[in-house]
Parts: sequence; structure tokens; C-alpha cells
Amino acid sequence: MYIPAHLDESRPAALHQLMTEHPFGTLVSSSGGSLDANHLPFHLDPAQGALGTLHAHVARANPLWQELKDGDEVLVIFRAGDAYISPSWYPSKAELHRQVPTWNYIVAHAHGRVRIRDDERYVRGMVARLTRTHEAPLPAPWKMSDAPAEFVDTLLRAIVGIEIDITRLQGKRKLSQNKDERDLRGAAGEVLARGGASGADAVGQAMLAEAESKPR
Repeated sequence: MYIPAHLDESRPAALHQLMTEHPFGTLVSSSGGSLDANHLPFHLDPAQGALGTLHAHVARANPLWQELKDGDEVLVIFRAGDAYISPSWYPSKAELHRQVPTWNYIVAHAHGRVRIRDDERYVRGMVARLTRTHEAPLPAPWKMSDAPAEFVDTLLRAIVGIEIDITRLQGKRKLSQNKDERDLRGAAGEVLARGGASGADAVGQAMLAEAESKPR
């Protein structure tokens, strides 16, 4: 990933937070000379390994788990949000007319080595952790024990676990950092006013934080 110095986010703690808050990632792998991408929910254990370990699962019918070999290198992409930025949203545009459109975004790339975990104990534990994490905010959290045991057992046999030992982390925060405070605030306000399913609110809030950090 191309990362200019002023857009670099290399702090493991910040990247772990992004991956935890936005756990639906894209697993990119290579097999037989071709690239593959699978979109999966991940559970991050930040204390496992030097840079953390990712846990996920795929359907047994998905050939990915048979194409990958233990130790193969993979990449998982996490995205916190993105937003189109119109030059009209910068107050200075009306004065100088020297602005152009751009696209802002916040992403993390986790490079690592994969291990296929085709064992019931691992899969059950990983699914239980995912369930607890994402059911916790709900008023009546669903538990695996809410379903008949034989039903759960059948479904667990239909999936295979994937464990990824993270070996390198990269992050990029493209938030119009090269703009002055008033232009940042103007664009951020427009992004927040429009919102959007792509996580634009996260980008707008991050742009406001960048505006606050500008010297006055």
C-alpha cells in the first residue's frame, strides 16, 4: 500500500482498535498463480503473538481452506470508512478556486501467515467468541446454548477455522491533512451532514479531530 509519511498510521494499538471496531475484513490470498478474496468477520486477539492473531472461519464448501497451506502469506484488509470530498466544501475554494475532488478513508492492512484449524474445539471456541462480542450490545443477547446442541454441532461441522499470525501491520489515514483548519472543518461538516453506509461518519469525525490538532 502506498503511504505518504503524513498519512501513515503505524501504531499497533491504533490499528488493533480499528480492526476490533471494524472486524469485517477482506482476506486476500494467492493459490495456483491467481489471487482470491474472501470477506469474513474476524476476531482479533492482540495479546497472541508479537502483533496479534486473527481468527475467522469459512464454509467447508469454500475451497480456500484446502488451497491454503499452513505458513502461506496472506493479507487482511480492514476499512473504518470512506467519503467523497467535493472541492466546493472547502471555504477557500470560493476565494482561490484551487481545490480539486478527492476521496478520504481510513484502512488497516494486516499481513500474516495462515494456519488452517480443522478441529471442533477451535471452531466452537472461535464462534463462541465472535457471538459474545457481537451479541453483547443487544438487549437480549443470543447464546449458542439457545439453539439445540445437535443443531449447533451440525453447523460447526460445516465450517473450518482459519488462524492468522500477524507479521506486519500497515495503516493509512487519508483525511485532507494537507488542508488548513477552516477547510478541514468545512469538508468534515459536509461529510457528517450527509453520512452514509460506507462509514463516512467515522471519516468526518476523524477530519474534525485533525482540524482540532492544527495550530491556531
